Amino acid sequence: MAPGARTENSIVIDAPIDLVWDVSNDVAGWPKLFSEYAAAEVLHHEGDVVRFRLTLRPEEDGKVWSWVSERTMDRANLRVTAHRIETGPFAFMHIDWRYRETEHGVEMRWVQEFRMKPGAPLDDAGMADRINRNSRIQLDLIKERIEAEAHSRATTS
Repeated sequence: MAPGARTENSIVIDAPIDLVWDVSNDVAGWPKLFSEYAAAEVLHHEGDVVRFRLTLRPEEDGKVWSWVSERTMDRANLRVTAHRIETGPFAFMHIDWRYRETEHGVEMRWVQEFRMKPGAPLDDAGMADRINRNSRIQLDLIKERIEAEAHSRATTS
């Protein structure tokens, strides 16, 4: 069986680490942060582990994709690991979020490792291309929204 694919995407957000961490890890708020999610339902939350269902906005043909994932947040090490529980077209999907403070803000990096199931709508290379294109859109949007929130907080303090 093929080893699968890996994507890596990052952005630097000009905002305090606490704000970047809190906003990007508020799963229930993801439909306001990401443009692709219609809904995010928290199914279980205990300590640093959250299990949730994400529902994408409908595709042009009306198809709606939804799945359950689980995230484990490690604030001390500025890292979140996640995996899909309901894998859908993926044989597996693992996501590693890393945060690093830099002189220009907080670098947020997403590494996704996955393998597509036989018969899935896309193969590994096709899904990697799709993830890379969409990650750029979502990261730019997250940067814009968190930086706007940081600016708003700075001007009202």
